[in-house]
Amino acid sequence: MTKILLSGCLGAMGRVISERVSERDDAEIAAGLDIREDTSRSYPIYTDLNDVELDCDVVIDFSHPNALDSVLAFALRNKLPAVIATTGLSEEQVAKIHEASNSIPVFFSANMSLGINLIAELCKKAASVLGDDFDIEIVEAHHNKKVDAPSGTAYLLEREVEAGLSYEPVLEYDRHAKRERRSKHEIGMHAIRGGTIVGEHSVIFAGNDEVITISHSARSKAVFATGAVNAALFLVGKAPGLYSMKDMLK
Repeated sequence: MTKILLSGCLGAMGRVISERVSERDDAEIAAGLDIREDTSRSYPIYTDLNDVELDCDVVIDFSHPNALDSVLAFALRNKLPAVIATTGLSEEQVAKIHEASNSIPVFFSANMSLGINLIAELCKKAASVLGDDFDIEIVEAHHNKKVDAPSGTAYLLEREVEAGLSYEPVLEYDRHAKRERRSKHEIGMHAIRGGTIVGEHSVIFAGNDEVITISHSARSKAVFATGAVNAALFLVGKAPGLYSMKDMLK
């Protein structure tokens, strides 16, 4: 039985993860961390990681970027594997994750959906075959409460596309500010925010007389919760290092 410390346990994703774990017989939430207090859960909830004294096998952080430093410090101090699923992290914070992975196993992905990471591989292959002759656009849509744009997943897809290209693309975010033809080597990045959209991502390869679209639609937060839990179980027992969904797809 894998014991999980869940950071952000009272947030939207934390609640879904708790539900998913309760349906399994190979894992349990041993303790939670949140800025709020709640005694209705089946596990203890702490507001300060320094107060946590329970034995845990792995940490899942699906909270807020402000919590990253304390979560990494706790994992390093206790030599615990850590799954970092929080989005909207800065470049400096990503660097701290990479640094921590020198001492502990860290699972880090911009998107915890297995499907998204699978289409990322497909986008890389498509770019290597089509890139010189097709224009590439990336469109993402999320709910109206999401603050970062474009999404981390859009950038994940862009990086995979770029890895398949023979040239270094220029990312275009603001075409309305200029009147000129689209350059051959640009990738348009488009963000839509509205309603309760969970997550929609499309990579469009537009050529002469044909358009190829690779897309993914998340219908609920459950796909991300399941991915985070599977990542936690995958990480236990691993050597220090940085892991991602690519490792789980092998």
